[in-house]
Amino acid sequence: MTTDRLSRRPTLRLVLVLGAVAVVVAVAVVVVPLLLPPGPRPHFQLPVSCGETWRLGTYPGHDDYDIDLFPTAGDPWGRPVLASAAGEVTVAGINGSLGGRTPGNPTGPRGRGGGYWVKIDHGGRWETQYLHLLEPPLVEVGQRVAQGEQIGRVGSTGNSGAPHLHYEQRRGWEKVETWFDGAPSGITTDDREYSVTLTSNNCVGGER
Repeated sequence: MTTDRLSRRPTLRLVLVLGAVAVVVAVAVVVVPLLLPPGPRPHFQLPVSCGETWRLGTYPGHDDYDIDLFPTAGDPWGRPVLASAAGEVTVAGINGSLGGRTPGNPTGPRGRGGGYWVKIDHGGRWETQYLHLLEPPLVEVGQRVAQGEQIGRVGSTGNSGAPHLHYEQRRGWEKVETWFDGAPSGITTDDREYSVTLTSNNCVGGER
């Protein structure tokens, strides 16, 4: 056995050890945060313009805690969709297929899934999701957004029967009842069709 071969063995061992350590660290960075308990609930606001009143509804088969938002007055098409709280965009793209429902063709063919959508990570294992947007999101993955920043416009892409915003709040892997301005929305189960009406306090610079 030559001297060169002997000298390469410790180097190879060191490389293997360092590689193993790097893998363990990488796994820990991903897994450990998922095992930690969720942080406190962010002070979520309605994802629509300050002072507007919207109807939040659900129906059988919609899935517990999911809400659909419709304005109580005016045309829903193209209404601004705002971030409920500050955070980082983790998804901004297409969920399923878009279909063909537009302001010019509101009864066009339905798509599948959520159509154009956005997901925002608010830290502490809290996130929000915004589905059926009219057009490609106004934000990109990795972008930091402020509460009240516009992320898209109300549409009817994906599996949607009419222009509206489908919205969810999640804690860890679980959907939970949506809270707005420090109070629960009251949309908890999809065992029947029902709705509540709320006014947005998602105002730049504080309360209305």
